[in-house]
Amino acid sequence: MTLFEQISEDIKAAMKARDRVRLDTLRNIKKVFLEAKTAPGANDTLDDADALKIIQKLAKQGRESAATFAQQNRQDLADNELAQVAVIESYLPKQLDEAEIEAQVQEIIAATGASGMKDMGKVMGIASKQMAGKADGRAISTVVRRLLS
Repeated sequence: MTLFEQISEDIKAAMKARDRVRLDTLRNIKKVFLEAKTAPGANDTLDDADALKIIQKLAKQGRESAATFAQQNRQDLADNELAQVAVIESYLPKQLDEAEIEAQVQEIIAATGASGMKDMGKVMGIASKQMAGKADGRAISTVVRRLLS
């Protein structure tokens, strides 16, 4: 079952359970998926890798919105955003911690023979593809920078 089909099934389950937050969040995800499927050049398809990127983007936007609401003393809106982020993150694979990221980056550096900051782009390209959906790009970049300098 693809991620798109899973979201559709979960929408039905949320309707039956009368879970408003989950239902609204899943409908929003499905809307974004449909927009991606019907975009020019998409050929009416959406593979799981692209769907994961979309879900990651939505989760990041939700966290940023929640932080903005909290800064503006609107905790009610921040709580609502965080509840939606929790639903969105349930579709993401388990996130890697810093030690796991570091171990994978060290393997990549050894395999590519990278020796300094001039090789950061090469290492980041491989690391980003290898850890897509499992780690935040900023966290990967921080580890790569630390290990190469």
